[in-house]
Amino acid sequence: MHSPHDPYVRVRGAQEHNLRGVDVDIPRDAIVVFTGVSGSGKSSLAFGTVYAEAQRRYFESVAPYARRLIHQVGAPKVGEITGLPPAVSLEQRRSSPTSRSSVGTVTTLSNSLRMLFSRAGDYPAGAAPLDSDAFSPNTAAGACPQCHGLGRIHRTSEELLVPDPSLSIRDGAIAAWPGAWQGKNLRDVLDTLGHDVDRPWRELEQKDRDWILFTDEQPVVTVHPVREAGRIQRPYQGTYMSARRYVLHTFADSKSQTLRARAERFLASAPCPSCGGSRLRPESLAVTFAGRTIAELAALPLTALAEVLSAVDGDATARVLTADLLARIATVTELGLGYLGLDRATPTLSSGELQRLRLATQLRSGLFGVVYVLDEPSAGLHPADTESLLVVLERLKAAGNSVFVVEHHLDVVRSADWIVDVGPRAGEHGGLVLHSGPVAELAQVEESATRRFLFDRDPVPVRAVREPTGWLELGPVTRHNLHGLRARVPLGVLSAVTGVSGSGKSTLVGEVTVELPGVGRLVTVDQKPIGRTPRSNLATYTGLFDVVRKLFTATDEARARGYKAGRFSFNVAGGRCETCQGEGFVSVELLFLPSTYAACPDCHGARYNPATLEVRHEGLSIAEVLDLTVESAADFFAAVPAAVRSLDALLDVGLGYLRLGQPATELSGGEAQRIKLATELQRRRRDHTLYVLDEPTTGLHPADVEVLMRQLHGLVEAGHSVVVVEHDMDVVAGADWVIDLGPGGGDEGGTVVAAGTPSAVAAAPGSRTASYLARSLGR
Repeated sequence: MHSPHDPYVRVRGAQEHNLRGVDVDIPRDAIVVFTGVSGSGKSSLAFGTVYAEAQRRYFESVAPYARRLIHQVGAPKVGEITGLPPAVSLEQRRSSPTSRSSVGTVTTLSNSLRMLFSRAGDYPAGAAPLDSDAFSPNTAAGACPQCHGLGRIHRTSEELLVPDPSLSIRDGAIAAWPGAWQGKNLRDVLDTLGHDVDRPWRELEQKDRDWILFTDEQPVVTVHPVREAGRIQRPYQGTYMSARRYVLHTFADSKSQTLRARAERFLASAPCPSCGGSRLRPESLAVTFAGRTIAELAALPLTALAEVLSAVDGDATARVLTADLLARIATVTELGLGYLGLDRATPTLSSGELQRLRLATQLRSGLFGVVYVLDEPSAGLHPADTESLLVVLERLKAAGNSVFVVEHHLDVVRSADWIVDVGPRAGEHGGLVLHSGPVAELAQVEESATRRFLFDRDPVPVRAVREPTGWLELGPVTRHNLHGLRARVPLGVLSAVTGVSGSGKSTLVGEVTVELPGVGRLVTVDQKPIGRTPRSNLATYTGLFDVVRKLFTATDEARARGYKAGRFSFNVAGGRCETCQGEGFVSVELLFLPSTYAACPDCHGARYNPATLEVRHEGLSIAEVLDLTVESAADFFAAVPAAVRSLDALLDVGLGYLRLGQPATELSGGEAQRIKLATELQRRRRDHTLYVLDEPTTGLHPADVEVLMRQLHGLVEAGHSVVVVEHDMDVVAGADWVIDLGPGGGDEGGTVVAAGTPSAVAAAPGSRTASYLARSLGR
């Protein structure tokens, strides 16, 4: 038994996910990094085991009634853990925040500012003091009645809906209408209603034009369609919907990002005329502090807000409240986020910015004796910002906490006190702790994939830069912090967009659309999950499952029984096990304990009923095939070209360790992004495609980055164009063209500081990227 003052967290027999009975001792009161290739099991150890166990113990101490209200993690598969303090986790979760969530609400700075106005604001003569709720646009007491506290109202106009009035309706005058069949249907309905669809738009009478575009009526008529090849010839009931109604409806309700973005082109969003975009009711805006309203202060970048507040000399209440606010703002600016304003909406932040805001909030909480478990806090951070991150981690440690970090960024790894390296490879070839000790001692561990990058760094080999085959002209772009920015992106090469956090990289890349001349086909590969439910998995997403089901349907046994492909799907009745409805597990709901998932008592996790499992292909049942890893499946299906193509693409992006039936919910962001890339690679397009990847190396170990870069260069060799937004300087050094934005973040950014080949940008004066890029190029 260890003494109560044992300075280690001791983990024994950890078997979560792919961990193979891991025993490891991790020091407390230190900065410990967990490293290893993607899928090696480092997150399973840090989050799945250590954090999950701390959570479970905390819940056991909570009153059973309160326990039901908190989303609980199940108990991790581990023998025992001793010496474990309470834990706080900061993950890279993109919780889907609403447009009402802002920098102020995430950091709780808004609360302090509202309190300041409520208690120490200057009220107009005779006005009653307002509660702090009245200064929030998210409460009934504070929201502007006209725009409901959103600050903007969306309107449309004839000029937006009909950009070219010389066209007739048949030729597409109403640009806002949906394409394909739905648009033709609306045209035929108008024709039936007696409108002239062949006259140029500008020759129609104004009252007809207004009705067509803006009416709220939805008349239903019987349409006799014009005979056209390949269209329904039967009469049908058609409903008319005005262009404005269609656009507003799509913008408000569509789940499709593409459709929403298309609808937004036909809307002019104007500041609300009543509150002027400040989102608050007039009574709240009448109160000032330091001569400004709360809306004016919330719009300032935090650095400017701090200057205004420190210049104020008020009564005792004002002094106490401003001092508290200034201390809170300081931690946010220290993390390089001083360019954000309190009213900046959370959905417009990158996941790195969001995690750092949460980190700043934790710094102020003044907890000590806690384990902070961080998931790649350097993600989305420019090398210049990583240095301030290290300072913050040191401060958490100095306050008496332990900091456990899952990290790939070599500067963060080098600065740690202790390293736990998990591997040697991914999936079932990983799950072992190769080294747990001081960072320098990793140099002796032969089988570690991390070692070579940490200690034997060679500069990036110089390669001949490719010549662009053409140029994309972007802009002028005015959005977020870009003001009329123009940029040129080369085609036929690999381009990298760099710059400090908040300099406008994602905003600029977001302006690349299919409509631009020269794009051709556009593929955006992001880190959003490939599916929200365990029913979506690797095989279903890549289309491989269709191939597998066809093979099973073609076996003699399946033919004799008359089984069709649907018999082998676990998502429909017929072949699946009905007890668990094809999920493979049942959820056991216990009133006061975490709901646990147990393997289904009938199929034992196989997902299918016994009759379906009797059909075998080359000796394996369909459930056994779903259990194969991509690697083993590649051997098993070697003779099936359609399967080989999918599997090779997955092996090429380094995902050979995943199981075919691995639920989408168990994949990391980096894995999801590489599955999307593999799905694209297997399509083998002949025509030019532009691939846009936003920080593709997030969550990737340097060894995986090499694999990814080989793929991206392969796409360029095949005649396509690739644009990456990237902070990893080794990736930037291997690009053909670099566009560096900056010089700073927020209002200090938004201009192109340098553009050219990596070696040209590495020498550019005034670029904060240059010195780090030069180091990678070995200068």
